[in-house]
Amino acid sequence: MQQQIDADLKEALLAGDKTKAETLRGLKSALLNEAIAQNARDSGLSDEQIQKILSKESKKRQEAADLYKQGGSDERASAELAEKAIIDAYLPEQLDEAELTKIVDEEVAKAGSPTMQDMGKIIGAVRGRTGGRADGGLIAKLVKERLQ
Repeated sequence: MQQQIDADLKEALLAGDKTKAETLRGLKSALLNEAIAQNARDSGLSDEQIQKILSKESKKRQEAADLYKQGGSDERASAELAEKAIIDAYLPEQLDEAELTKIVDEEVAKAGSPTMQDMGKIIGAVRGRTGGRADGGLIAKLVKERLQ
């Protein structure tokens, strides 16, 4: 995955796509910082670790866009969403809410008669089944709704 980002950065620079080039440079920086933090600069990060970082970066862009919209700066919000779209292209396709609801319902049913104390266990099981293809906040929201 790291090689794909490098190749796409080179392609964006040659094509003169400033937005994509800046976004990919930021991603490379975030990946390098994480590799250094984990003492994995020489060996590199696994694709799973890279996906986690990309998910985090995508979520940051979404939150920034939401804040810009609240502040009335639609131009900056659309710029953040453009960056988010570039990052999302490297992530696995996200489950839609209906599919996620089905998985949550199955996990709640497996737990028998769960209480709010079982929420963490159920969220963990759902995350295990979705493999990073669903937003953690949405999972927590759906589980909480089912347990109430």
